[in-house]
Amino acid sequence: MNLVGKKRVILITDGDLYALRAVEHVARGIGGRCISHSWGNPSRLTGQQLVSLILKTPYDPVLVMFDDCGFRGEGPGELAMRAVCGHPGIEVLGAIAVASKTRYSEWTKVHFSIDRYGNFTEFGIDKSGLPDIETGRINGDTVYILDELNLPIVIGIGDIGKMAGHDAVEKGAPITSLAVATILERSGFNAGIKGKTEDTNQ
Repeated sequence: MNLVGKKRVILITDGDLYALRAVEHVARGIGGRCISHSWGNPSRLTGQQLVSLILKTPYDPVLVMFDDCGFRGEGPGELAMRAVCGHPGIEVLGAIAVASKTRYSEWTKVHFSIDRYGNFTEFGIDKSGLPDIETGRINGDTVYILDELNLPIVIGIGDIGKMAGHDAVEKGAPITSLAVATILERSGFNAGIKGKTEDTNQ
């Protein structure tokens, strides 16, 4: 149930150009908005700047990207994420935790993962979108603080827009789409396809 007056947001822990294209595509499909300026490897906007953009958009839900580019510990993406999650005008519906091969080992718990074939699994997922050996956790480079944010749902997936072509935007970014739709469904949000074609840039 939407908290009155709050912007509903989904966090995505990836911010490269492949992720940007995929997330913009998914946002159009659900009639929402991707904060396109949130892309960056690492994230370039502060939490306060992202909050301003989120609150300005008339669309709902809002998909926002965060990326630390392998920064050890709490990097720029996670600092921005903390500010967004802590803002009283924002309701975070959940997060998509994106697997990566990071120079420094970071991990987070996930409620479940979606592999590159669109299967739900209790195991973590690797960058290529295949199930890992760990149950209920995923390795990535912008996932350090997800556990402490107490989010309603965290879904693990492989590298957005890639996964050996299985999540290519030319195919409709089906794995990212499924992850977003699942978060919306679990939150009670109407995830029906609205077919909007407006530009998602801000």
